[in-house]
Amino acid sequence: MHELLDAPRTFVITSVVLLWLSAQLGAYASTRWRAPTGEERDDFSVVLSATLTLMGLIIGFSFSMAVSRYDLRKAYEEGEANAIGTEYLRVDLLPADAAQRAKSLLRQYVDQRILFYQEQQEDRVSQIDTRTAQLQNEMWGVVLPVAAMHQTAAMALVIAGINDVLNSQGYTEAAWRNRIPDEAWILLAAIAVCCCVLTGYTVRRARTPLFVILSLVLSVAIFLVADIDSPRHGLIQVVPQNLQSVAESLRGR
Repeated sequence: MHELLDAPRTFVITSVVLLWLSAQLGAYASTRWRAPTGEERDDFSVVLSATLTLMGLIIGFSFSMAVSRYDLRKAYEEGEANAIGTEYLRVDLLPADAAQRAKSLLRQYVDQRILFYQEQQEDRVSQIDTRTAQLQNEMWGVVLPVAAMHQTAAMALVIAGINDVLNSQGYTEAAWRNRIPDEAWILLAAIAVCCCVLTGYTVRRARTPLFVILSLVLSVAIFLVADIDSPRHGLIQVVPQNLQSVAESLRGR
């Protein structure tokens, strides 16, 4: 499911075609079966209105879910930047050689985190994750021996800072995996198809611009939800502005 949602152009085209065919199916059904008349048509209009209203509510709830996840990804990006910037200052508490080594690793680390946000190819993302884990291990390798020899409050701050850097990266990874469930997308697609079939059944003309307009409007609304929910392939993405600012600051120092 997410493979389709992560391809914006393919998703829009597929959605428009599917919904248009659904409306055509409803129009075809109206020519094969007796169309509602009089009070039956009024009752049918009530059902259609209720279905369209339900469709709007589900799109609204899905949009709210996608936006909350997007905001969470932005918040964790800011948290990562703050954790890295703070730890870069704290490593000055280490001996000179260890401090310089730790600062070099942190500069490389923030560059990898920026690449994580910007990269769209999955194979490259795997390489970035591998390099990120390697840098984390190297940072621990620099800090832990010193902390073991000097168990002071200052060393506790350095250790806590490294821990915050690693935890913030884990929170980010979890937020990027936290997307709208497939079951919600299936329900949304089913109701959208149902709306188009019912609309086609009431219009009773197989070739009408209304079908195209309805399919396009619904597809754009659903696409907006899918785009915000897609952390890596959507048009609306989290830009690592805070990490970039930290990277520039670290290079200046």
